[in-house]
Amino acid sequence: MALTTLDARTALVVIDLQKGIVGAPTTPYTGAEVVARSVELADAFRSHGLPVVLVRVSAAADGADAVPGRNETQGRTGARPEGWDVIVDELSGHPEDITVTKRNWGAFYGTDLDLQLRRRGITQVVMTGVATSIGVESSARAAHEHGYHVTLATDAMTDLDVEAHRNSVERIFPRLGETGTTEEITELLAKTRA
Repeated sequence: MALTTLDARTALVVIDLQKGIVGAPTTPYTGAEVVARSVELADAFRSHGLPVVLVRVSAAADGADAVPGRNETQGRTGARPEGWDVIVDELSGHPEDITVTKRNWGAFYGTDLDLQLRRRGITQVVMTGVATSIGVESSARAAHEHGYHVTLATDAMTDLDVEAHRNSVERIFPRLGETGTTEEITELLAKTRA
């Protein structure tokens, strides 16, 4: 479904744009392109007095808070460098922004994201971030399940695999909400707030 509207109480939710993730090789966009577009959206949301939520993924150094359960990729991540879970400089430094730390792929389970949004009367979320098919898709699915209107900024997200990105954008996201580009979202935001 093409982008049609933004609710009066819409929040921007930025997934995993942190120092240890944005430098990874991604496709179809670079981490720098996703950061730049997310900054553009964040600036637009802030200028209209709408919340910006910065979601980061983190884990204890000893793995004590790791998600339980066996999978085929356990143990492959190795030690993470100091500061890998710090939000990128381009997005940080705005005290009015909400920061949420997650331990899972999705931003809702085990965090206070839903509480933060509901306390502010948020009915719609616009999502950006890395990786499209992992953190963004998991969070978008949960947002949909929690009853939020979901909008996905498809040029402000990227993945480790182009086919995984394409599958999310073309097959999954249209079932969860509306999609649009950064430009389309900022233009609609300006029109609805004029």
